[in-house]
Amino acid sequence: MQGRRGMLALALTCALSMHQAYAADALVQQGAELIKAGKGKAAYELLEPQEEARAGDKDFDLLFGIAALDVGQNTRAIFALERVLAVDPNNVRARAELGRAYLGVGETEAARTEFQNAKKLGVPTDVEQTVDRFLSAVERLENSGKPNVRGYVEGTIGYDTNVNAAPARSEVAIPAFGYLPFTLSQNSKAQADWFATIAGGVNFSLPIDRQLAVIGGLSGSQRWNQDISAADLLSVDANAGVSYTEGKNVYSLVAQYNDLAVENDRFRNALGFSGQVQHNMDARNQLSAFVQYADLSYVGQSARDADRWVGGVGYAHAWREGLVGYGSAYLVNESVHAKEVAPYLGFDGVGIRVGAQQPLSENLLAFGSLAYEARRGKGEDPTFLTARNDEQWIANFNLAYQIRKDLKVTGQYSYIDQRSNIELYKYDRNILSVTVRQDF
Repeated sequence: MQGRRGMLALALTCALSMHQAYAADALVQQGAELIKAGKGKAAYELLEPQEEARAGDKDFDLLFGIAALDVGQNTRAIFALERVLAVDPNNVRARAELGRAYLGVGETEAARTEFQNAKKLGVPTDVEQTVDRFLSAVERLENSGKPNVRGYVEGTIGYDTNVNAAPARSEVAIPAFGYLPFTLSQNSKAQADWFATIAGGVNFSLPIDRQLAVIGGLSGSQRWNQDISAADLLSVDANAGVSYTEGKNVYSLVAQYNDLAVENDRFRNALGFSGQVQHNMDARNQLSAFVQYADLSYVGQSARDADRWVGGVGYAHAWREGLVGYGSAYLVNESVHAKEVAPYLGFDGVGIRVGAQQPLSENLLAFGSLAYEARRGKGEDPTFLTARNDEQWIANFNLAYQIRKDLKVTGQYSYIDQRSNIELYKYDRNILSVTVRQDF
């Protein structure tokens, strides 16, 4: 009888052990599925209550460390990932994630060591590119306390189906003249042309302390069209301001100036400012809010002078596979100074922008964006006897090939679809170009 009881107890013990092992495996499996699906917060909430009981289990510790990193618990992630490496020092994933955790707490030297160790152990090409980006982030952080000056020069050649952003039609009916059809001149119709652009710029950062820095930059670009010189553009930009970092937040306020010339004649200048608050939620998510103001002044066309305001919010997310997506929504208002003369030149608007980038190989990156803006005129246009209402779609697709760290070639296709209730302002535009950029 006692023997049977002993055998029964042994059987129950074995069954209980098997059930616990199965439950443990199920927990790890469920956590892995959540992390793979990008649900780091849910994985953390599932695994965190079991940390004390499961600490030392490398499979659990790896998942818990990744989940903790996803919710910004960098210190707990470091402890968990170090436990993994204590029993499995060649675990590439643990070393790479540990490097990310060290980066999150500002230990740049330790982060560099772990990222470099991960590369030495061997990682797939796409993962190696991600590790290289983190190594670049380490370098930027280390240089953040030092004066920093960076610049670039680039050249572009391309083809534009509508260099003057004009309608394709030959005639437009004018309501103010009894809807009589008026023939558009050649310069007022869409014209295609080859073009070349040269551009360059320099940006600087001068840290005052670990949180405050003076920032600024100067850039310019010149575009020449092969045949349509009336659409040649020269643009010069300058900016200067400050940035302040406090915890996960980065605040910036920058004064901005732009001068635009058309066919070598000054056309418009803009003077204003830009303010932004950036909140780094965790290692993969970022929120931002921004406001911009510009005083627009048109040379020889004072009736068009206006105040322009833009305000909005943005969000960006990075997936583990290297895909980065972002989006923003904003309101825009442009009010002319001479409201009693030409209020219809002003408008209110709303816009949305989305985009993404994805590494395709070690040196090849694909990225694209889609933007939509709707504008509603503030008054009746005396020529067309109605308020102007526009909708604009802009789509971009790019492929960038990194020849070396400071040199890349980018191919770009852009499509612009401008819709309007006034025929004169309707147009579409296709632009295909190749750009070579040298950073220094």
